[in-house]
Amino acid sequence: MNMVDLSFLTGVFVTLFVIIDPPGIVPIFLSLTSTMTAKQRSRAAMVAVGVAVLIIGVFALFGRFILDYMHISLPALQFSGGLLLLIVALQLLAGMEGEMASSDGVNVALVPLGTPLLGGPGAIVAMMLFVEEASGEGPKIIALVIAMILMTAAMYLTMRFSDLVARVLGQGGVTLVTRISGVLLAAISTQMIFDAVRSFLVDWGLVAG
Repeated sequence: MNMVDLSFLTGVFVTLFVIIDPPGIVPIFLSLTSTMTAKQRSRAAMVAVGVAVLIIGVFALFGRFILDYMHISLPALQFSGGLLLLIVALQLLAGMEGEMASSDGVNVALVPLGTPLLGGPGAIVAMMLFVEEASGEGPKIIALVIAMILMTAAMYLTMRFSDLVARVLGQGGVTLVTRISGVLLAAISTQMIFDAVRSFLVDWGLVAG
C-alpha cells in the first residue's frame, strides 16, 4: 500500500501554486522591499510565509467546524470557492495582481504579503476542500502535508531569491507566468463550480450519484 498519494500530492501542490502564484509575487515583493537590506528582505520573506501558512493552517484545521456552525454545505463552499478563484484568475489575466502593493505605515510582510497575497481567501478555500477530500485517508493526509511543506518552501525561496528570479525570467517572463497561472486557475475554478452544481443535482435527486 502506498504511503503517499502522489496524484493527490501533485494536484494539491499545483492548485496552491497556481492560486498563490509565487512568480507573480516577485515584482510586488521587490517593490515593497526596495528600501530594505538583503537581511531585512530575507526576514520579510520568512514572516510573510509564516503568516500565510498560519492563516491557511488554521482554516484547514478548524474551517469545517465553522461551516457546520453556520450550516454551510461543502457543495456551497465549493461553488462559492470556485467563483472566488475565478475572480482571482480574472485578476491575474487582467494584470491586477499588484493592486495590494501599496501599504503605508503597515508591516508589508504581514499586509499585503502575508495576507491577502499569499494567505488569501483562494488558498484558504482550496485547502479546506483538500482537507475535506483527504479526511480519513492516510496516504492523502500525508500527501497534503508534504504538498503544503513544498508550497511553503516555494513561497519562501521565490521571495528570498526574488532578485535572481526577476533577472532570470525578466519582466516579460514574470508576466507570462502570471497570465498562464490565470488560465490554469480559471480552468480549476470552473471545474470546482461544475462539481458543486453536480453535487447539488445529486442531492436533489435530479441525477444519479
